[in-house]
Amino acid sequence: MPLRITLKSGERLFIGGAVVSNDGSTCHLIVHNKVPILRQKEILTEAKAITPCMQIYLMIQLMYMDEGNVAKYHKIYWQLVREVVQAAPSTIPLIDRTSTAILAGQYYQALKQARKLIHYEKELVQYVHESHQSVRTG
Repeated sequence: MPLRITLKSGERLFIGGAVVSNDGSTCHLIVHNKVPILRQKEILTEAKAITPCMQIYLMIQLMYMDEGNVAKYHKIYWQLVREVVQAAPSTIPLIDRTSTAILAGQYYQALKQARKLIHYEKELVQYVHESHQSVRTG
């Protein structure tokens, strides 16, 4: 089944190895074959991957977009996962769902799970920050 994508003016899209941008009014694309596709808002750059869970997302993104180097990204991914689980065991359910998708070769699904992991990481950091604030003022 073809994938229909709508691009707003100025929006970018990664398709396979190409970056496509819309410099006019809204346009509609139909992709007829299976290729890696990421919208601009889903792309994380190395410079912006500043937390361990963001680095996990980046590795999955690279697995998805650069099939020729998947083994290299897998190795880095599993190391990052070990570090995150060791630091925050409560991430295990999210890590498990992400890793299951990776092992099945479902990298886009893994990215969706990794976004949840990043959100959870932010919540944990906020909780720790608030806990330290209340200890200082209490």
